[in-house]
Amino acid sequence: MSTPTTPHSLEGLRVIDAASLAAGPLVATWLGELGAEVIKIEQPAGGDAVRQWGAQKDGVGLMWKSISRNKKSVTLNLREERGRDILRRLARGADVLVMNLRPSTMTRWGIDYASMSTENPGLVMVHITGFGAGGPKSDHPGFGTLGEAMSGFAHMTGHPDGPPTLPSFMLGDGVAALNATYAVLAALYHRDVHGGGGQLIDLNLVEPLARLLEQPVLTYDQLGAIPTRSGNRWDISAPRNTYRTSDDRWLAMSGSAPSIAMRALRAVGREDLTTDPRFAEAQRRLENAAEIDTVIADWVAQHTLDEAMAVFEEAHVAAAPVYDAEQLLADPQLKARNVYRSVEDPELGRMTVQGPVPVMTATPGRVDHLGPPLGQHTDEVLTDLLGIDDADLSSLRADGVI
Repeated sequence: MSTPTTPHSLEGLRVIDAASLAAGPLVATWLGELGAEVIKIEQPAGGDAVRQWGAQKDGVGLMWKSISRNKKSVTLNLREERGRDILRRLARGADVLVMNLRPSTMTRWGIDYASMSTENPGLVMVHITGFGAGGPKSDHPGFGTLGEAMSGFAHMTGHPDGPPTLPSFMLGDGVAALNATYAVLAALYHRDVHGGGGQLIDLNLVEPLARLLEQPVLTYDQLGAIPTRSGNRWDISAPRNTYRTSDDRWLAMSGSAPSIAMRALRAVGREDLTTDPRFAEAQRRLENAAEIDTVIADWVAQHTLDEAMAVFEEAHVAAAPVYDAEQLLADPQLKARNVYRSVEDPELGRMTVQGPVPVMTATPGRVDHLGPPLGQHTDEVLTDLLGIDDADLSSLRADGVI
């Protein structure tokens, strides 16, 4: 658990989060959890769109509160040249700048990497767009949904007789942000350890998720076959599915390791199948996945979730209950690891959010505060970092620049 005196691995690092919505801001969120100072740039009118995203309480966006933890909110109108000039000045003293404007807009406004790095050669810029720089779609608007479709995720998700299925959470943005975060750390290591300069990290919302879905491409390339949807089953593992219990709950099981698959058969009373070549040999078990799936489903349907889980845990079978949010918060394992924390917030009172992932023993991540009100830190940041005086602040505010 992080305390005010705990060392933080990215202490002294300054990050300018001038992106909006999910992927770019998530990069800054994770860097901020590790101790970086994060300055969040928002439009003066309305702020980041994620403030209005999803569930609200008393007009406050709940997702905003979590994504913008540990950040300072500064309003800055980048459509105005004076606003862009302030961004350039902030970037001169920054280590990392996160952007997601269209490439042509960045160039036209003079805030692209080539322009910014001239004044700060050590700057690491993360530029996340829908499709990446270069190519015919370079300037097209893009969101995680398009990445989830084009990456092959939607094609492989859902039941065989149903439509391609999109996730109901920010999967494409999250995977892209994770890729960008480790790229930032690699770029900083290159700069600070190898004596290199800064660099541009060009990332889109298609390629990171496609990398996780590479198997269909490998299959098509080598075998000429196009894999299709298989529901909750997977053609490399059997048994592997979700199963309904007698008390109308669900559990999931994975038999990816042959030893686990054999344990599952023994646990449901089918020792005889463990010596049957159709199920004992890995490739043949996949050929007979439907039959082994029926064996598991029929047994699970005769037991409550608690009964089935007790048997599977005793037999060391890889099975888990399918949780909703309430059940997730109540799980003893997650409670023991202090995964979810109650954080004091001036707007919402207390709010439960998930703590930093992963757990680090020497430099654990932190949640100092949740997402701040719009522009709360504008005067502080512009005064302390850029020396802008009260008269200039008033002028900038009157003209809609901040």
